[in-house]
Amino acid sequence: MKRLFLLVYLLLTFLLPAAVQAQQITNVEPEAITEAKIQVSELQPTSEFHLDFPNLNKIPYYHDRKKLSLINRLEKRRQYGKVLPLLEEYVHNFGIENFYKDTELLWRLGQLLERQGNTEKAKALYRLVLKHHRSDARTIISYYDSLEQNTKDYYVPLDYYYELVEYRKSIATFKPPQGVYLNMGYAINSPYADYGPTLNDENELLIFTSKRNVVGLHNRTNEDLYFSKQNNGFWEEAQSFGKPINSIYNEGSACLSRDGKTLYFARCEAPDSYGNCDIYVATRQEDGSWGQIRNLGQNVNSPAWDSQPTLSQNEDTLYFASDRLGGFGLSDIYFTHKTKSGNWAPAQNLGPVVNTRESEVSPFLHPKFQVLYFSSRGQLNHFGDFDIYKTYQSRGHWQEPRNIGPLVNGRGSEYYFTIDAESRNLYYARSEANDIQNLDLYSFPLPMEAHPLAVTKVEGTLRDSVTNKPLSAVVSVIDLDNGIEISSKYVRPDGSFEFNLIDNARYLILIQSPDFFTIERELELRGDTSLDFMTSVIDYSIPLVFKNIEFDPMQSDITPEMEPILDEVAYFLIDHPTYLLEIAGHTDSAGDAEFNQVLSQDRADAIKRYIERKVNIGSDRIEAIGYGSSKPIREEQTEEDRRINRRVEFKIIKLRQ
Repeated sequence: MKRLFLLVYLLLTFLLPAAVQAQQITNVEPEAITEAKIQVSELQPTSEFHLDFPNLNKIPYYHDRKKLSLINRLEKRRQYGKVLPLLEEYVHNFGIENFYKDTELLWRLGQLLERQGNTEKAKALYRLVLKHHRSDARTIISYYDSLEQNTKDYYVPLDYYYELVEYRKSIATFKPPQGVYLNMGYAINSPYADYGPTLNDENELLIFTSKRNVVGLHNRTNEDLYFSKQNNGFWEEAQSFGKPINSIYNEGSACLSRDGKTLYFARCEAPDSYGNCDIYVATRQEDGSWGQIRNLGQNVNSPAWDSQPTLSQNEDTLYFASDRLGGFGLSDIYFTHKTKSGNWAPAQNLGPVVNTRESEVSPFLHPKFQVLYFSSRGQLNHFGDFDIYKTYQSRGHWQEPRNIGPLVNGRGSEYYFTIDAESRNLYYARSEANDIQNLDLYSFPLPMEAHPLAVTKVEGTLRDSVTNKPLSAVVSVIDLDNGIEISSKYVRPDGSFEFNLIDNARYLILIQSPDFFTIERELELRGDTSLDFMTSVIDYSIPLVFKNIEFDPMQSDITPEMEPILDEVAYFLIDHPTYLLEIAGHTDSAGDAEFNQVLSQDRADAIKRYIERKVNIGSDRIEAIGYGSSKPIREEQTEEDRRINRRVEFKIIKLRQ
């Protein structure tokens, strides 16, 4: 099984003509049988089920002994029709503490809804159970995984992903990835922790936090704010903000207003702080210096840690991280908005879909779109310790967070994610798995999974054309217009696959497997799209004969009609480097036997040369043999018999040792 990957922009559409596919046969020439059917839906926002808990920021805990007693009695009597509305109402009234004290009620409500056939709402409740449970949940995890096996993503491991890319580098039409994550270098990073990047509105000023300021006899690190300006595409050597922003206290995690005149940042252990770290605001003065530094006050800050602010596009809402008491986990994401008087309203928790029993930190709101990025170690789908996720706001609710994929998230920790206004590059802090605390700043061309506009759904199925059973394969998507990377995925157990792409863009769909020839389809995305692929499985014990491989009489030249089929064979070999190919040329019995043998050898050699040039592979992987008229399929009594005997057979030899 094999995969590739690459690029994507978002929504879906029709399927353009693609390469001719070949069918495995015995002694008859096949019809092309791989097919793809497409259905395109009307362009519309993807609606997602929302659970509403209006009491979250009003009461810490909801408890009604009489109602709960009635629910339990009815449930024991198996009067589930009466239990459901009562339990729904009870859960609807949950405060934050209910999510870890009464997690069982979420599970019971999910079970009742699933019994009624409301699977989507049930799964939303199961996700809350898994995010907020405080006891052994292995049984629930196993149950949820069984429900999700045909809807979750099965990403190809990164090492295999890049291996696939390496195979395809010899094919001009397939672009390799733009690049893996890149350390921002010595101009930005230091031997100490560097993190918390943010950009100004023009993307030419990078602000970040660093612990490089080492003071005192005991080499105590002091967190300060630094900045770097971009000059001709390169970041200049970082400079300290200096006083009065940087002080004897710790400062970091800044964000700028769009006009660059207001700076929000965290300061820790200062005399005017309400907790160990608070959020402050500073104003740029006419002479370019910073001043009027003030604490945002008790409506925003708490007696605990409050940090990592990010502004909404209209600058009327501030999101930040806090480990204050009364939250869902070790640290949560909160928000506050400006009132009519221009003051910040009391901060509110962002809720149980984004926040978990673990830590959610470093929120970042996209400068142009209502998409919130944050780092978490408590979400359901993760690759390492802390991963970066994105969540979309729809009708006032934040949707289920989506992991932005293995091209960004690794086995270590990723924090402090930010994107430029054009959504071209991302900047974030990451650590290696063997050195979790030592953060460096990295940049990376924004992959599809992280793109804010990647919301158009392309889903598909892959089945055997004979048995109609699902097939295993690797599906890769290549963005033909924008060069955005898209991680490859394995086909799910039920034969389905799914990608979220950017609408109104062109893509190439690649489906690869050792069980069949690579499927290629171009797609012009115009809204959510469904693709159904049917293909024939290769029987390695039987030679393949392709109808389109018919040489002109007495000739051995490759004709344009042959090239699509030969390209399929060539791409199979480049995608599967441990497989060998045997080409056998045959003629009919007309004419001189010795001449026929030479002609058949010339034809086999011509095909071998074409494939070797097409994919630049070694000659030791292809054997070409001419048999002349020595191995007829039919006794030649008619012209049709002679046509059948004039053939080229391909035999793929599995797994060279």
